[in-house]
Amino acid sequence: MKPLKNRPHVLVFDSGLGGLSVVNALIDQKLGVDVFHLADTAFFPYGDKPDEALILRVPTVIRAGIEATSADLVIVACNTASTLALDGVRAQVDIPVVGVVPAIKPAAALTRTGTIGLLATPKTVTRSYTDQLIAAFGAGRTILRHGAVGLAGAAEAKLAGEAPDPEIFQAAMSGLFGQKGGEAIDVIVLACTHYPLVQAELEALAPHPVTWVDSGAAIARRAAHLLQDQMDQGATALRKGLTTGGADESTRRVLAGFGFQTTQALDV
Repeated sequence: MKPLKNRPHVLVFDSGLGGLSVVNALIDQKLGVDVFHLADTAFFPYGDKPDEALILRVPTVIRAGIEATSADLVIVACNTASTLALDGVRAQVDIPVVGVVPAIKPAAALTRTGTIGLLATPKTVTRSYTDQLIAAFGAGRTILRHGAVGLAGAAEAKLAGEAPDPEIFQAAMSGLFGQKGGEAIDVIVLACTHYPLVQAELEALAPHPVTWVDSGAAIARRAAHLLQDQMDQGATALRKGLTTGGADESTRRVLAGFGFQTTQALDV
């Protein structure tokens, strides 16, 4: 049964629970919308899946999520999914679709040394889309990239109340600052929605203070612009969590802790 509504429904989609960092940004913006979170837990993590499989799967899962939530707008809160399947999603749905891309543009405006660290999944750092962003917005800047292994999984473990392997965080920081010229990094782009959820762990291991940049606030502003004629003045409400891999107790607990009222499995 589709939910009844008297204000816009926003569907936040991610491969796992990384979209919760975007949910935090939506809450901060006080958009006056109802938010639903869809995690493709059956296929997590996306970082080690073939591109062809994701191009086919992502639009299918999102269509099912829209049907289940009567969404008025969908946020593809996953850099991997956005760089691969955003056009495919937009071709198959009839509501606005907001994607997320590495925040190169704001980072370029913030850096004082001219050296930016880009922390992303191994595939995202090598995609042509990332190359295009750097070419468009990183002129005159040095962008040092590192593909972090296991960092999204560490964020999921933290959310579940488990202790992530500290070596994962150390490897991520060493991978950036250990590069030639890495000592000059003064801005780090967190180019995966999972990464802001472990920013504190990363920050503790940085050899000197840096500015951390992610796309959450920009996504929330874009959503507000697209829904400006529909939003009410109330606080953002978190309604329902959806998963594709079965609504296990750990996932239910995490989503409930964020404020989602219920969690259910979505049959895709």
